[in-house]
Amino acid sequence: MNIDFEKIINYLIELATSAGLKLLAAIVLLVVGAKAIKWLRKWIRTSEKLNKVDDSLRSFMISFSSVLLYIVLFITIAVILGIPTTSFITVLASCGVAIGLALQGSLSNFAGGIMILLFKPFKVGDYVEAAGESGTVTEISVVYTELLTFDNKRIIIPNGTITNSVIENYSAENIRRVDFTFNTAYDCDVEKVKKVITDVLESHPKALKNPECFVRLSAHNESALTYTARVWCNTADYWDVNFDVIENVKKAFDENGIQIPYNQLDVHIDNK
Repeated sequence: MNIDFEKIINYLIELATSAGLKLLAAIVLLVVGAKAIKWLRKWIRTSEKLNKVDDSLRSFMISFSSVLLYIVLFITIAVILGIPTTSFITVLASCGVAIGLALQGSLSNFAGGIMILLFKPFKVGDYVEAAGESGTVTEISVVYTELLTFDNKRIIIPNGTITNSVIENYSAENIRRVDFTFNTAYDCDVEKVKKVITDVLESHPKALKNPECFVRLSAHNESALTYTARVWCNTADYWDVNFDVIENVKKAFDENGIQIPYNQLDVHIDNK
């Protein structure tokens, strides 16, 4: 039996050339596709044409489109390499089921992200408290939400955890009420104390005139009388009003001789 080595060598060369070209095309497609996806992410984030799109939706679009496009890219590369599409899809589906079972939490987070976009309990830029954490929302992605705290810590919370917890959105309304309690000695005149606190609230430049501020004696404690004060302001001015009023009330009490008592115990001695 005669073996035609020349034909075998030519066949191997042809096979290697074909495989090499496919591999080269796959590599080129991978590099170009990855760069295109990166460019698309940047375009969605910075494009002026999408200025009217809500920041929360834009953030979600970036995350979701990246995942989807990478899946399409890898399927295309598999087709170029000659992997049978039917077999590939079957294997992908089987892997999808296995991965889905293993990543039930991630799927729950994905569903949570969809719910956040649909029902909008908060958006990018809102200050919220959820799942025991609080901060300004900086990003809403496919599976998690990022918060930035006042002391510049970045907190990552899974979307599933957020949607299953109580959410307090401090930025949802344009105005907020600032609540205070102040203690004075029992021998301080009640009407005088109320007037001093009211003057401080009404004189603050960021306090709203409507609704009107509220000041009333609210409790007789063991060592002091407690006054409750409430004033409304724009949401963005909440902390300015809060800290300014606390400081200004202390100064006004000092100027008007109103004492803030320490805890004290009166001892009565019976000489009988």
